Amino acid sequence: MIQALALNQAVPVQKQAASLVQSTPAELSQSFGDYLQKALDGVGAQEQNVHTLNDNYLVGKASVTDVLIATQQAELSLQLTSQIRNKVIDAYQEIMRMQI
Repeated sequence: MIQALALNQAVPVQKQAASLVQSTPAELSQSFGDYLQKALDGVGAQEQNVHTLNDNYLVGKASVTDVLIATQQAELSLQLTSQIRNKVIDAYQEIMRMQI
């Protein structure tokens, strides 16, 4: 059957809700600039990984397959970054053309 709830059981939920209301969604999430910076750092890390794998391949510590896979991943990441940059520039130019 349905159990009766005591009034004091609801108090912790209210306190928890009050603490969540104090922070805004913008404070809880990362900014767009931070997100882009992390993405660019990831692309740079992939390129560094390719250089390291190339060096390891030259001394016989890595296989050609690993080098080719890492190279393709880094190339795709760089192409994606370029396309995102192009879209951001297009959006900026469109905003600048708007009349106020």
